[in-house]
Amino acid sequence: MNSVLSKLSEGLIVSCQALQDEPLHSSYIMSKMAKAASEGGAVAIRANSYEDIIEIKKEVDLPIIGIVKRDYEDSEVYITPTVKEVKELLAANVDIIAMDATSSKRPNSTTLQQLLSEVKQLDENVLLMADCSTFEEIKNAVNLGFDIISTTLVGYTKQSDGIDLAANNYQLLKEMIDYTHDNGRFFIAEGNIDTQEKIENAITLGADSIVVGSMITRPQLITKKYCDYVAKAKGKLC
Repeated sequence: MNSVLSKLSEGLIVSCQALQDEPLHSSYIMSKMAKAASEGGAVAIRANSYEDIIEIKKEVDLPIIGIVKRDYEDSEVYITPTVKEVKELLAANVDIIAMDATSSKRPNSTTLQQLLSEVKQLDENVLLMADCSTFEEIKNAVNLGFDIISTTLVGYTKQSDGIDLAANNYQLLKEMIDYTHDNGRFFIAEGNIDTQEKIENAITLGADSIVVGSMITRPQLITKKYCDYVAKAKGKLC
């Protein structure tokens, strides 16, 4: 197994991101968030933007899964949507480049296959991670040659609306993992992995690694979750 993938398989990957409209939006803050994650035992970091990645690399010596989130008016895709974002990540010297591998409309009506071809011309050895939202997208990503398959976007696209990986005793997740492994690819469970039960089930079913983001690095969402617990408890007491 590739040395980077071997490292990822050892434990938890933490996603350290804060968008412009979020309280912790700052490359400095994300670098400290990554350091805290590292001290807590994270084996890799998923990070957004050239600026954040450069600062994070000053604080931690861990593999970096890099993305660049950018909106395009003619597209539903926003995670590393074009070769422009890929070049920024290559300049940041990330270990893995993750990108939207869904069937959603891409900028300038380009295809995922065209983007991969451009990426390989820039760096044929870079590890590529497919952020998918459906089983069909996973199959397509495997066929296109992605090294890593992930469930990052399940529930975040029109085509995955209503899909629940926890339904039917995680049967769909098992099928996704088995297909990925049968084709010799690395599988990462990501997207709404916010409980111990979900982590244990994903690992039991064979996921090679887990990404957790919001429940570690977005305090506004963590706070809301506990506020909801309090509100529910008060409702029961009334």
